[in-house]
Amino acid sequence: MTTATFSRRRFLKFGVVSGVSVYMAPFLPKAAQATLLGEQNTRPTPWNASGRQAPFKIDGTRQVTGSKFFVRDIRAKDMPGWPQQQAHAFILRATQADHLYTGLDLQKLGADLQPDILIQAEDLKKAGLELPDYYNDEMLLAAGKTARFLGHPVAILIYKDFDRYRRAKNASQTPGVVGYGEKTGFRELDAYGGARYIRVEGAGGSPDDVFSSMRDGAVFPDKVQGETPVWPSSQGDSPVAKAMALSEQMHKDFQQPPGDWLVLEGDYYSQSIDGSPLEPECINCWYDGKKQELQMVVGSQTPGADGAEAAGMVAASSFGLKNVVVHPCTATGYGVKEHSAFNHYGVVAALFAGNLPVRLANNRFEQFQAGQKRHAYRMKNRIAIDKASGKIMQYQSFSLSDGGGRATCSWPVTTGGAQSAQGIYYLPKSDAWGVALASRAVEAGSMRGFGKGQTMTAIELMMDEAAARLNMDPIDLRLKNVMLSGQKNMEGGIPAGSLRAREILEKARQHPLWTGREQKKKEFEAANPGKLYGVGFACVMKNYGTGSQGDHSGIEIDEQGQVHLRTSIVEIGTGSATSQAVICAKWVGRAAHTVQASHLDWPELGMEATHNPYILKQADQDKQQANPRWTPVLSSGSYASSSSYFGSHGTSEAARLLFLYGLWPAAVSIWGEGYGGGQIAPLTVRPEDARWTSDGRLSAGGLEPLSLAQLAKRAHDMKLVTGVVLHAFNRYQWAEADYDVAGQNVRLPVDGLALRYGAGDPKARELNGYQRLERRNIAYPPVARRRGGYLYYSAVGVLTEVEVDRKSGEQTLLSAHTWVDCGKPIVPQLVMSQAEGGLAMGLGQAWYEDLPLYEGGPGDGTWNFHRYRLPRAKDVAVWNTSFELLEPLSETDAPKGIAEVVMIPIIPAAVSAVNHATGQFFRELPVTAEKIKERLA
Repeated sequence: MTTATFSRRRFLKFGVVSGVSVYMAPFLPKAAQATLLGEQNTRPTPWNASGRQAPFKIDGTRQVTGSKFFVRDIRAKDMPGWPQQQAHAFILRATQADHLYTGLDLQKLGADLQPDILIQAEDLKKAGLELPDYYNDEMLLAAGKTARFLGHPVAILIYKDFDRYRRAKNASQTPGVVGYGEKTGFRELDAYGGARYIRVEGAGGSPDDVFSSMRDGAVFPDKVQGETPVWPSSQGDSPVAKAMALSEQMHKDFQQPPGDWLVLEGDYYSQSIDGSPLEPECINCWYDGKKQELQMVVGSQTPGADGAEAAGMVAASSFGLKNVVVHPCTATGYGVKEHSAFNHYGVVAALFAGNLPVRLANNRFEQFQAGQKRHAYRMKNRIAIDKASGKIMQYQSFSLSDGGGRATCSWPVTTGGAQSAQGIYYLPKSDAWGVALASRAVEAGSMRGFGKGQTMTAIELMMDEAAARLNMDPIDLRLKNVMLSGQKNMEGGIPAGSLRAREILEKARQHPLWTGREQKKKEFEAANPGKLYGVGFACVMKNYGTGSQGDHSGIEIDEQGQVHLRTSIVEIGTGSATSQAVICAKWVGRAAHTVQASHLDWPELGMEATHNPYILKQADQDKQQANPRWTPVLSSGSYASSSSYFGSHGTSEAARLLFLYGLWPAAVSIWGEGYGGGQIAPLTVRPEDARWTSDGRLSAGGLEPLSLAQLAKRAHDMKLVTGVVLHAFNRYQWAEADYDVAGQNVRLPVDGLALRYGAGDPKARELNGYQRLERRNIAYPPVARRRGGYLYYSAVGVLTEVEVDRKSGEQTLLSAHTWVDCGKPIVPQLVMSQAEGGLAMGLGQAWYEDLPLYEGGPGDGTWNFHRYRLPRAKDVAVWNTSFELLEPLSETDAPKGIAEVVMIPIIPAAVSAVNHATGQFFRELPVTAEKIKERLA
């Protein structure tokens, strides 16, 4: 592959695997992570971490004292080797999407505030710079064209000093700086796509389905006409035709039920909302033209993807590029900073800046104008329930999402919402589709539930309404239909492990809030004239992980017994670094002494990826896996609630190998010292008998407890395993391979492994002293497992108690109780804190938050928190909320991801409580005081 024939599209194919950093072309070295100011990513644990307890987060002290820093705090002078002068940039955006953009009138800024460097569409065209395909084209809008969306960038202005930059940015709000011409109307934009998932169980509940997406495949629209998807014909013998025929039969059965069914139809709506990140997006970049090296300081959930996408974008341009160095920094704003196009504008600014580092930072107005939003959803649902048994007979869920003007995550968010439309229920017949539309709205992204909050809210509200029509207790109706362990989801896949939604339903049904709700409603309303009282409930079961999860992990112990952990997991404030440190305690007796998060460079393994894992074909996987360095995904970012389970798998496996082949044989050696085989000779002791004492010493079968320092010294002296680096891949099943470890053939759930013995192999300098172990008999999960939908689930249920003012419609949360199924929590306090945040986020979506999609919305640049209503402390019943973590089923339970699911049931539960209070059934979010007042009038 030569530079001359190296196309942008071809480069991205090899440089990006669904948004993760991968091996680049031969002339472009692999992206590498540089250390940012030492302490940021290498965090010492600030507590005596014996056992499995973490009294506070690793960075907790810095967080509460204000010493924790973010990308916004970093300047060029803080970065080793960077020029000292810091340049600053901002973006001008079009705020009209129905008139021609005619160009800029920068004289309105004033003569002294002209930009030192101006970048417009024609400059990008000359340089051959385009956004990666993932984001659509038209990185900057060219003069003479109509904006694709409100807030479409038209130019990047760069200033070499902060004062002029600040004054120019303020002056840029002057009318006329961005010019408009004739009215053109809005641009017609092609939909981003969609998919349909149909399942019909076998006769009599047979395990052999008549049709399922997992076995037979999903259905894709032939095209989308306006807002109407055109689906394939039902004529013929193909799987797609069979699926469509089954869908048509379901439609007929809704129209003319074959039994005594309750048929309920409903239109539901979920609004556009802002991610409201604590820190608006920011990036600092430096392009060293002499070295042809790009350095990026990013606050991102996906730093690997940012680096790889930037490499693909720049390498296909006229700018030379030999290396990309990514400096991940602390990020806040879960979802908003996943696969955001924002960072690519910072890269472009640096390319044109003439060897000056450039800082691009949104203020809060700009973040509202350009930051990713949660998709607005319109849904049409139908449910059929047998009146005698209360069983769901069939269900249809059709949803249209508004993805705004950039594609980003719209397709997977919308299809993922469709795949999750069943909620916690078993559906013998189901038909769900989702189509993502493009529009002139601000782009929508992945945050706040990845589309599941919309479709699962709809089915929860529908179950309440169905229960009222059947004169049944809403929780009883749920119990009749809750999905049980071993049953199939709506794609035909069997979820992993034990499903515990039924347990949550049983607990909620017996809770005093629920059992006494009708009596308390009478008493409360009698004692409080003008007030209404209601109790609501909802339970959801959401996936964690993506179905294509890859992570690196590395653990080392030095001669003094200090344990050092590296992980590719990105810390974004959720406590991932803390939890990964604690994971080590099971095997090494204490939490890791230091943790390096967001670690992207792993030369010990040298893994490679070549294809997008979501569209990878089986034949390509079979071919590529012959390469012992190949993997479907290098390192996933921090999203999809993935770190607690998927990241912990690698950390735990690395620590386990360190124990089995390093610490344990070291202990046996010490215990075996002395006449006749020492103190261990009279005993029969195995590794599974080993236990760590409360003070962090290792014992087994009554043997002398040994300190970690003793074990480490002996392991180094004997050149036992003192370091483990591995890579693991999961596609709803872990990849496995055979390895030769200490002369034994061992089958391990990892696809890459390297070990360090003692102080390390001095000959293996490029591998940091490690020796790679060649894998054999690799078994990657078949690519068809993707079709089984989501297979890792956690369940959360919520009871809410509300008061509604009959005159104003104002609603008040009086109390809430939440049940969380998180498996065996690593650090329970972190789970509780996420649940507390989830309650506030869910309540905001249910009652308060709302953004106009188009004109008058955030795309015009006038929105900030003075116009956007977020929940406040007084709204969330701070002193009257409680959380209950379900007890693990056993000591060996794995942790489950819950970061997103904790907010989703709050939405329908809060609406359900208002419905109970008012006797109404609201179907459109948010259910504001104004809407309630209108209904009560």
